[in-house]
This record gives sequence, structure tokens and C-alpha cells, in this order.
Amino acid sequence: MSDVVLYDYWRSSASYRVRIALNLAGIAYRSVVVDLVKGDQRGAAHLTRNPQGFVPVLEIDGLCLTQSLAMLDYLDQTRGLQLLPVEPGPRARAQALAHAIAVDIHPVCNLSVAKYATALNGGAEGMPGDWMRNFIRPGLQAFEAMLGEFDQAPYCTGSDPGLADICLMPQIYNARRWEVDLSDMPRILGVEAACTEHPAFAVAHPKANAPS
Repeated sequence: MSDVVLYDYWRSSASYRVRIALNLAGIAYRSVVVDLVKGDQRGAAHLTRNPQGFVPVLEIDGLCLTQSLAMLDYLDQTRGLQLLPVEPGPRARAQALAHAIAVDIHPVCNLSVAKYATALNGGAEGMPGDWMRNFIRPGLQAFEAMLGEFDQAPYCTGSDPGLADICLMPQIYNARRWEVDLSDMPRILGVEAACTEHPAFAVAHPKANAPS
């Protein structure tokens, strides 16, 4: 049994990111489900692991890590994944791509946020789908424009998967779940096609991790 443990939920975007990175690193891990629908994240056991009550939590190398971007950085630093360019300029631009998803789109489209917005609107018809589409599509349109600064071959920033790809694919999953139109985003669709064919991404996909 692996001594690396990932506390995650199959549909969690942040968990999806970390599953991809663990697969890229070739790290075998044991998945422990924290059922967000049942409220496991608010239980005493999980709050001991992460006082924020979020997933994922990664136990690795004697550490208990929270926050997916911090986990990705740790895996990059310790397993040599080369998720970001070395040169400061390209590195900053690649990080901006990743943050456009993980820092700007994802938090406001967290399902708990959308549900709260729905409640404030008295359960208005079309919520939370309208909320999701209102933020996801413009955010991805901006990401599409930002991709124009890079030589895609075929991933976001080059010939190998990087941090931006790891952040983008979970957001594409959410976009399709909420019926966001991506037809006018050829660069994003190209990245999606490449990542879909990559085993590390395929095995991390929510459908491959959904409860049976």
C-alpha cells in the first residue's frame, strides 16, 4: 500500500489538478474520499487535516499539505516535473495563465459559492448554471487570448504538459458540465485534445474517479 495519501473528491477541480500532477510524477497514491455532498469536509477528522475544510489534502514525504497550487509546486520542486519555465519572464507568463484559472475563475465558480448566490436570489430559475456560465466563459475567452502569446506544441506553453494545462483541464470539465460554449476557442480546444490523449490526464479525469 502506498504511503502517499490523497484526500480528495472526484469532482473537485483542485483534487483533479493534484491527481494529474501525481500521475505525471509517476507517484502511486492511495485515494481517500472526502464526500463533499455528504459534508465530510466539515467533519472533525478532516478539519484536523485541513482547518479550512477543503480538498485536497496530500500526505507525502512525512508532510500533510493543503492548497492544490502549493502541492503542485512541491511536486514540481521535489520530483523535477518542470511544470514552469526556468527563465523568470516566461515563468511569470506561464504562471499568469495558471492563475487566470486557479485564482480568478475557480474560486468564484466553486459550487458552494454558486449555491449561496442561488439562495440569495431566492432559488432563481437558471441558477446556479447562469452564475457559472457568467464567469467561466469570459474567463476562458481571456485565457484563449493569453494563449496567443505562446507557441503551442501542443500544450499551453510548449511540447510538454505544464502548470497551465493542469489548471485548465479541470476548468474545461466544469465548462462542459455547465454547458459553456467553447466553440470559438480553438487554442483551448487544441490543448484539450492533447491533454485528453495523455495518460496522466486521462487517469485523473473525474469520470475515471467517480464512485461506482
